[in-house]
Amino acid sequence: MEKDCHCNRGFANSYMLLKHEDACFFDLFRVLIYRNLSQRKFVECHAKDDLDKSFGQRWLIFLSILAQKLLQLVAKPLSLFGTFLELLINMVALNGGVFRLVLNFLRGKLVLPDPKSEKYLSFVGNLDVRVKLDPVQREDYKYYPALSMMASKASYENEAFLKTTVEDYWNEDRHTYVVAFRGTEPFDADAWCTDIDISWYEIPSVGRIHGGFMKALGLKKNIGWPKEIEERDTSLSPLAYYVIRDILRKVLRENDKAKFIVTGHSLGGALAILFGTILCLHDETLLLERLEGIYTFGQPRVGDEAYAKYMRQKLKEHCVRYCRFVYCNDLVPRLPYDDKEMMFKHFGTCLFFNRHYELENPLSATTIRLADLAQRVTPLLLQII
Repeated sequence: MEKDCHCNRGFANSYMLLKHEDACFFDLFRVLIYRNLSQRKFVECHAKDDLDKSFGQRWLIFLSILAQKLLQLVAKPLSLFGTFLELLINMVALNGGVFRLVLNFLRGKLVLPDPKSEKYLSFVGNLDVRVKLDPVQREDYKYYPALSMMASKASYENEAFLKTTVEDYWNEDRHTYVVAFRGTEPFDADAWCTDIDISWYEIPSVGRIHGGFMKALGLKKNIGWPKEIEERDTSLSPLAYYVIRDILRKVLRENDKAKFIVTGHSLGGALAILFGTILCLHDETLLLERLEGIYTFGQPRVGDEAYAKYMRQKLKEHCVRYCRFVYCNDLVPRLPYDDKEMMFKHFGTCLFFNRHYELENPLSATTIRLADLAQRVTPLLLQII
C-alpha cells in the first residue's frame, strides 16, 4: 500500500498527500468504485491506517480533489473578476458615489484608484471600512480581542494602508505586538484550495495536522519543522514561520515589557493557531512566556483529536489564552469536513454567534462578557467567508 514520496520518516509518522494536478477526471471517478486508493498517482501516502477500506473517506477525497480542480480551472477569470470588482468599488468610493462618479467622468475629473495608496481598500475591507479601535484600556479584558479583530481585518490591506492605520490609530500601545495572518480572500482560488485540501501529516507526539496549512506556514517538505534553518537563497520565497519567529525574538529581547498576540481570520486563523503549535513544538520559551493569546475568527479545523489534546496541554502549561470567534452560517469553520477516518477537530473556547450577533450556547462566563464586543467592533468580519 505504501508509496514512497522521499519524505523524511523522522519528520512524520505517517502522511497522506493529495495532488489534484495529477488527477484526471476519469481516474478520479474510479476512486468511488475501486478500493485501490493508495495506488492512485494523485495520492502519496505512508499511513498506519488502511486508506482503501472506507467509502466515506474515498468520497471526501473525491470531493476535495474535484473541488480543487474546478477552482483551478476558474482561477484566472476569478482573480481578474476580483481585481475588476475591487477597482470598481474603490473608484465609486473615491468619487463620492455612483452619481458623482458619472458626473466626474463627464467633467473630465474622474478620480482613479491607486492599488498602492493607503486609501485603496480590498474587497474585504470595503465590507466594513472602520479602522479605529474601540476606546478600551490595555487592562480591559476586551482589549486584546478588539485589537485582534481589527488586525485580522486590516491584514487584507496593502502596506501603505497598514502603515497609516498603525501610525494614526494603533500606535498608543508600544508594548503589544500583533501577528495577523491574512485569510481566505474571496477571489483567490489557491487559498480556497488550501482550505478544502484534506492532506495531512502525523507529527510524532503532536498528532495529525492539515497539510495545506503547514505548507502555507513554511513547511520544508523533506525536513518538516527544524528548529533552526540554514540561510536560504534570497531568490526563494521566505518561510513565514521562521521570518516571523526571528522578528519576535529580536523585538521581545529589546523590550522587556512587550507581549504579543497572534490572530487571523479564516485561513489566517488556522495559520495563527498552527504558529503557536510550532512554537510549542520547538519549546520557544521566551516567545511562549510573552504570548498573551491567540484569537481567531472563522477558523477552519487544523488537526485531529491527538493534536487537540496536545495543544490543550501546551496552552494550559504556558498560560496562553486561545479563543475562536465563529459565526453560525460561516462555511469555513466546518472545513475540512469532519469524518470518523479523517478526524479533523476543533478545540479551545468558542464564541458562537447567530445572524443577529447574539451568543448561542455560551461555554463560560468569559464568552458571555465578550458577546457585546463582537456586536460593537467588527460584526461584518464574522460574516465573511
